[in-house]
Amino acid sequence: MNLSMTPQPIHLVDQYDDGDHSRHYTFQLAQPTSEQIQPGQFFTLTLAGFGEAAFTYLTAPDEQGRFQALIRRAGVLTSQLFKTETGTLLGYRGPFGSGLWPIEEIKEKRVLLIAGGIGLPPLATAIEALLANGSDVGLIYGSRDYAGQVLKQERERWQQQMPMIETFDQAVGDQLSGTPLDHLDAINQQLGGEVEAVLTCGPEVMMQAVGRSFTDRWQSTDNIWLALERRMHCGIGLCGHCYLGSSYVCTDGPVYRWREFLKQQKVM
Repeated sequence: MNLSMTPQPIHLVDQYDDGDHSRHYTFQLAQPTSEQIQPGQFFTLTLAGFGEAAFTYLTAPDEQGRFQALIRRAGVLTSQLFKTETGTLLGYRGPFGSGLWPIEEIKEKRVLLIAGGIGLPPLATAIEALLANGSDVGLIYGSRDYAGQVLKQERERWQQQMPMIETFDQAVGDQLSGTPLDHLDAINQQLGGEVEAVLTCGPEVMMQAVGRSFTDRWQSTDNIWLALERRMHCGIGLCGHCYLGSSYVCTDGPVYRWREFLKQQKVM
């Protein structure tokens, strides 16, 4: 983890709309680093005069320092980022986070990923790592409606590589409706057996429902992980914006085992 508070220069090299109020960005570090990004880590982006915000890696930096992120317009900084022209120099700090998706622990298991809305991008690095390992993996992606879906290009590719179910709160035509939990039997059938590990990211109410459902199903909290979004700012546990009980999401997370999340909830 990079503990420096000084942003490094980074170029915005490509961008395109990808979902309702969301955009797919490609950045390039001015000075590529050999530091390896792990599934679950995040970075901060600085816009001069508008501050700094934390975002999830969609892909890890390559040898040229290029990486991708999916960013939703949700405030002053992101609104300004949407107005920023390709080629602009920005600031970057990272990688941050020690709570990671447990790829080594679960790669031999039958893994289900459950995403809600903008919660799909934080799962992308885990999906790619599991597919690269040849793991048995499936995805249920829930969205408000078709316009709210993100990562169109990535989803088209994943559909060729793993079982995948998309469901909508506001379904039309032959679209599936309901929550991701309504489709567990269908994904189990497509995977050829009962799910053995779950990774989830999305609205916290959805993730807690997933955690409770699989705890009841398995009588265990061990093989459930969730990625949390908090108001992370400094990235190194100094500012206190991202408390979770006695834990800092920016340093101890953003990925938590369900058991640890429940423990920290009791501390709050």
